[in-house]
Amino acid sequence: MTEQRRVIVLNHFAVPRDQPGGTRHVELFSQLRGWQYEIIASRLNLSTGKRQAAQAGFVFVPVIPYRTNGTTRVLNWISYAVMATIAGLRTSRPDVVYASSPHLLAGLAGWLIARIRRARFVLEIRDLWPRVLVDMGRLSESSMLYRGLHALELFLYERADRIVVLAPGSRTALETLGVPASKIEYIPNGADTGDFVPSSDRSTLRNHYGFTRLTGIYAGAHGPANGLDLLLDAAEQIADLPLDIVLVGDGLTKADLMGERSRRNLTNVRFMDPVPKTEMPDLLAAADFGLHVLADVELFRSSVSPNKIFDYMAAGICVLTNCVGVVGDLVSTTGAGFVVGPQDLDSGLRAMHETSSEARMQYGEQGQMWIEREQSRSAMASRLGAIFETVNG
Repeated sequence: MTEQRRVIVLNHFAVPRDQPGGTRHVELFSQLRGWQYEIIASRLNLSTGKRQAAQAGFVFVPVIPYRTNGTTRVLNWISYAVMATIAGLRTSRPDVVYASSPHLLAGLAGWLIARIRRARFVLEIRDLWPRVLVDMGRLSESSMLYRGLHALELFLYERADRIVVLAPGSRTALETLGVPASKIEYIPNGADTGDFVPSSDRSTLRNHYGFTRLTGIYAGAHGPANGLDLLLDAAEQIADLPLDIVLVGDGLTKADLMGERSRRNLTNVRFMDPVPKTEMPDLLAAADFGLHVLADVELFRSSVSPNKIFDYMAAGICVLTNCVGVVGDLVSTTGAGFVVGPQDLDSGLRAMHETSSEARMQYGEQGQMWIEREQSRSAMASRLGAIFETVNG
């Protein structure tokens, strides 16, 4: 038998499927044939703030904790990059090092490991740093920090054997920066419908979660980029409707959002703690539709591939998104739900209320059929395997 080859995956925020958080890489690499994988991730789960227990396929490294968007967050990135590099140099020699953003220090650590271990280097771009920081008003193009991050960005693009992007707009942006088109590969997020089979009937699950009215679920990060303040604004404007919004997850803005909910007395908004991916089938089966929300940032119109959209589609529930552009086009063309402008979530919620349960179910079925046919995790893993075969010659 042919000996399996090895790939090291650097993802600061990766978690196992039984924990709340990002599971893209464990789902993707567990279906990669002919390759052994090891994911180097933070020992601290960003969603729960708790230490992650040892798990097969993972190497968890210590990092400096943070809860705000300040110096400690930057120290958290630096500590991950240093510890991930040490872990990558201690493990068995890989054939490929696969490093994932959003922050570029993970990419720098991946390049260094690949260089020392004489392995191929594949860089995954989830967010276009530092461009997204500029578009969100958090960084000035004239600042030293921006110039430093941009130089690091170009350094990594030049030295990567392949660059994986999750959205078509990211490919265009990289080509504008001079990256050869032949170096860029497109592997968006996806989901497998078989992972979203609920454990019980819908009525039982709705009782379990306390859903008594038309219920929309937002399941994901609560951060500045997610624009959940827009969702609270919409909730206030549709307070006359028998419709509830449930926000599941955690992040830097959650405490502020909860305070705002209380200040405005938004009785139609409820917050839940993060849940592991293994519980998501039950939660989504109990809901009536899934909410995808992003801040009104121009870059998000072309350069995002949100996990939650694909989870909603795989679970077979109707989708409402306020992200026009590539995400909105996906929802529209697949017939998976409704698309509204960034500031128009209230009209989308009213449309969802006016839509019959049978029609919402049909939207959900159309999205589910498309994801199963076009963008399953197994199909994405096959595409990734082909890239690894190519870079290994």
